[in-house]
Amino acid sequence: MSEELTGYTVAVTAARRAEELGSLLERRGARVLHGPALRILPLADDTELRRATEQCLAQPPDAVVATTGIGFRGWVEAADGWGAGAELLEALGQARLLARGPKARGAVRAAGLPDAWSPGSESSAELLEHLLGEPLEGMRIAVQLHGQPLPDFVEALRCAGAEVIEVPVYRWTAPADITALENLLSAVCAQQVDAVTFTSAPAAASLLSLAAERGWREELLAALRGPVLAACVGPVTHAPLADQGVPAVVPERYRLGALVRSLCEALPRRSPTLPVAGRSLQVRGHAAIVDGAVKQLSPQGRTLLRALAERPGRVVSRRALAEALHCAGGAADEHAVEQAVARLRSSLGAPQLVQTVIKRGYRLPLEPMEDSPRCAVPVL
Repeated sequence: MSEELTGYTVAVTAARRAEELGSLLERRGARVLHGPALRILPLADDTELRRATEQCLAQPPDAVVATTGIGFRGWVEAADGWGAGAELLEALGQARLLARGPKARGAVRAAGLPDAWSPGSESSAELLEHLLGEPLEGMRIAVQLHGQPLPDFVEALRCAGAEVIEVPVYRWTAPADITALENLLSAVCAQQVDAVTFTSAPAAASLLSLAAERGWREELLAALRGPVLAACVGPVTHAPLADQGVPAVVPERYRLGALVRSLCEALPRRSPTLPVAGRSLQVRGHAAIVDGAVKQLSPQGRTLLRALAERPGRVVSRRALAEALHCAGGAADEHAVEQAVARLRSSLGAPQLVQTVIKRGYRLPLEPMEDSPRCAVPVL
């Protein structure tokens, strides 16, 4: 197991492939908090899907857009269930097939259909641009939706003269039990996680919506604009957050593995390694890394060390540390601070990392380290 994410807690909002994403994060040392923001409802018995399929059978489309692998497979499987699978494949086989990304393209190939064209960017925008690059007047285009309508995409095709058949294979809805999502939202608002991952735009919108319903919208946005890092699998997923001024890490390749690698790079960059008392100290979410060794921290210890690390080398008063503990839900007097500092020193295994400044408070004593040229001492 690699340790790039050791000491960090990462929240996962995915419904589909959540276990896979969680395993990727855990293998790199992260703690994972899962709260699905959505659930997927297959529409095999849905009248809209059946109506769209019958339109394709009655008059085969000239072009077919496959937006997701799971959706395209679900469409074929639903038609099989109605006894029309072979007829649907025959109709689609007469069309020019376009796939938004490699997974959709793989589903088209697996169905035995002609190899589909796919944009290099894996984006709906490039796919639409490709379609609009030719005359569409009078063309029939079937667009397989991916959990939500694509009004701008569909409207652009219709404005260009195409007849568009929208194929709703599945849709997103709220989880049947939102307890796990509420717990995730509470942890993000309390800044008890270091990052939140999003693998679909509806998941991001769902979390924002729940926060608004619970009266936590400002707390959520403050966390995501500050200490809690948002990580989105692609720019489309990021859009609902971007609309709220929330920055995010977005990998160049829109894959779960690339998303995890982006977190492995971004989170440690937010936690600079400090030269303290002749040792290297990196403060992470629920742990500290001292000379490369992982030191687990209690919630109080984490709060104190974060407060000290925000002003490395400077004295932080007992009163300021007491206020930090109070804001984190702990005891709020100076005696409680003294006890918490003693426990923190024990957890770190190096009491000298937290220095007492008599009658003033505590500080992290910064010192340059001879053998650690990469550890720069901040200007105080």
